[in-house]
Amino acid sequence: MSGRSYPTTPDGRYFVVRGRLWRTSDPALEPEKRERLVKDLMDARRAVGLAKRKCDHAAETVAHEAVDRAKVALGERGPVWWDDGAPDLNRHLARTGPYAEWYASLPDDER
Repeated sequence: MSGRSYPTTPDGRYFVVRGRLWRTSDPALEPEKRERLVKDLMDARRAVGLAKRKCDHAAETVAHEAVDRAKVALGERGPVWWDDGAPDLNRHLARTGPYAEWYASLPDDER
C-alpha cells in the first residue's frame, strides 16, 4: 500500500479502506515466510501492470493467478485463518455488522 496506516479491527482480522473491511494476513505466519510471500505478491502485481501496459491478456491472466496464489498463501483470501467459526466479512462495509460500533467510534480522519 501507500505507507498510510489503516485502522485495524480490534480482533486484528481486518483493516478498513474507504469504509470496507479487508482481511489481514495470517498473524501465525513465520516472518521469513510472510516476507517471501509479500515479495511474491508485489512481483505478481508488477507483472499484472506490465502485462496490461503491453496488452498481453495471456500474461495478465497468469499474473492475476500469481496474485491470487500469494494472497491465499498470506491468508488474505481463501479459507479464513481464525478457527472460532466467525464468518469471513472480507469486502463488507465496516459500518454494518459486528464492527459497526467500533467503526463509528473512530475519528472521522481514520474512516
